[in-house]
Amino acid sequence: MSAQKRRAAPAAESEAVANYKAILQKVMDTRPSGTRQRLAGALGKNRSFVSQITNPAYATPIPARHIETIFEICHFAPEERKRFLDAYAVAHPRRTTVTHDGPHLRPHTVYLPDLGDEAKNQDLDRMVGDFIQRLTRLIGKS
Repeated sequence: MSAQKRRAAPAAESEAVANYKAILQKVMDTRPSGTRQRLAGALGKNRSFVSQITNPAYATPIPARHIETIFEICHFAPEERKRFLDAYAVAHPRRTTVTHDGPHLRPHTVYLPDLGDEAKNQDLDRMVGDFIQRLTRLIGKS
């Protein structure tokens, strides 16, 4: 493979990632305020992570394990979902299916103590989200 082809491959992949992120960004722009925060909580991540995965300017790909959660929280319409999945498949052709027909997510509010420090509160929120994700994966494997 020539050096020019090697340079073109990452550029094409980056453009393909930007395409599906643009679809997600358009969906997010039509959703009510607070959707980004709910998505961050459901993913067990902070809002800056959500900003990275919803901004086509960032080449950071969206992990396949987060796709179903994104669909649930952002309430993708069927045609939006199809366009997103088609673009995702172009960007990541070696990945197997990214969604499943298994159990879907449902919201559940958990009240946590206020630790008196924003950074500590965010760490606690992230840890609880990570724990829930791991727990549901464990339950799903049994």
